[in-house]
Amino acid sequence: MTDLRIDVVDGGALLEQWRHVHNVIVPPPAMTPGEARKRLARGYRLENAYDGDVLVGCSTVRPPRGEEAVATVIARVLPGHRGRGIGAALYEKGLAHARGLGAGEIETVVQAANAEGLRFAAAKGFAERERYVLDGERDEWVDLRLVASPA
Repeated sequence: MTDLRIDVVDGGALLEQWRHVHNVIVPPPAMTPGEARKRLARGYRLENAYDGDVLVGCSTVRPPRGEEAVATVIARVLPGHRGRGIGAALYEKGLAHARGLGAGEIETVVQAANAEGLRFAAAKGFAERERYVLDGERDEWVDLRLVASPA
């Protein structure tokens, strides 16, 4: 990684780039442009990561909700760009944003088949809370909660 830049997505081409990374990492059915726009409308913070001018990842921060003020922070890095600190930078920036919104608890979600993503979450101090399959789908998902800061 030479020149990491993380930009806030406000729509247009940036949203389409965010959706591209999301759809590479998350299995079909692919997120539609309308579904991506709904995330912005719900107040989700979407960001894209670039190494120079090359799109390398994206992140999502769902704002705090419920009595525990639970926020969700998700970092995604394209294959071929992993293991260089990009995911950590996206996660740390997303975590700071969630804390700035008043998050009392932090969660993330990872597809169960994504062993790299599960290892990353565990290394950041997340513990598994629940596994489930969404209605009408086959893929298993894992919800995790931040329980400890990494050593």
